[in-house]
Amino acid sequence: MDTYTPTPRTQVKRLAKRGVYDKSQVHAILDEGFLCHVGFELDGQPYVIPTGYARVGESLYIHGSAASRMLRTLDAGVDICLTVTLVDGFVLARSAFHHSMNYRSVVVLGKARLVTDREEKLLALRSFTNQILPGRWDEVRQPTDQELKSTSVLALPLNEVSAKVRTGGPIDDEEDYALPIWAGVVPVRTAVGEPLADSRALPGIPPVDTQRFTRFKKP
Repeated sequence: MDTYTPTPRTQVKRLAKRGVYDKSQVHAILDEGFLCHVGFELDGQPYVIPTGYARVGESLYIHGSAASRMLRTLDAGVDICLTVTLVDGFVLARSAFHHSMNYRSVVVLGKARLVTDREEKLLALRSFTNQILPGRWDEVRQPTDQELKSTSVLALPLNEVSAKVRTGGPIDDEEDYALPIWAGVVPVRTAVGEPLADSRALPGIPPVDTQRFTRFKKP
């Protein structure tokens, strides 16, 4: 199938026309992002934790220390709500009420599984590294057995998924269009700056080429 089937939990109800279930569009949002927020409940207390992620096919991977409370909790089979949001612009209307943002967001619901297969774990770690900088994995030292042992990787299947997207300008009340107030969209872009070398970097090594950060839109 080329689309995710909406469930009662993922069906976009508020402004349903903004709901997106097309897999290619969902994947494009996930592949452009690099930070997600993972929501779960532990002993009656809800938590929402920011963390990095990577998509491989129909799975999202998250990782961290094997001692991480979040990862140990998620490994126990609790329900997860994972979200990714990209902000594309501030929408300035003629009225305060109709101000908004242009955005692309994805919500994934489900339960995660602990990745125990060594090859799958290495694939996930490679994907994390390349999610930040394409091709970086092949330039750096690979993880040792001890580093692999001290790192937990969880896989969340892309089964219950929906996206929501807003584009375009402000939608004002008809009578407000006559007001002498500027309205429109101010684009928002994430950009990388000039690389700053580590204090112990060996001399003569050229800095990373920032053009390789292809997910960031050019001005």
